[in-house]
Amino acid sequence: QVQLVESGGGLVQAGGSLRLSCAASGRTINGYTMAWFRQAPGKEREFVARSPWLSSNTYYHDSVKGRFTISRDNAKNTVYLQMNSLKPEDTAVYYCAAAVTRGSSRVVDYDYWGQGTQVTVSS
Repeated sequence: QVQLVESGGGLVQAGGSLRLSCAASGRTINGYTMAWFRQAPGKEREFVARSPWLSSNTYYHDSVKGRFTISRDNAKNTVYLQMNSLKPEDTAVYYCAAAVTRGSSRVVDYDYWGQGTQVTVSS
């Protein structure tokens, strides 16, 4: 079992930045694809970014490319999401997720989830 705990959310003005953290416990994140998803009120949970294990490649939703960066510190068992140039449409609960496979952009492919952290971007 992997337990995931997100932190770093909050209220920020449009154009600002936040860095989300996802601390894993129970098992090392080595061997897992780590990802971030988000869910806005009344909408389905959507893929934001992922970092496959043993790959230098990272993948992003088109709406965040060039603004968000996912990174992982395997030694600290932590995954980060640096969010720059935030927009009001980025407002959502952000979730960290782990997949034992190479993962994808689909919610169903992820095995472990955190409880989420709220990000609110004011205009």
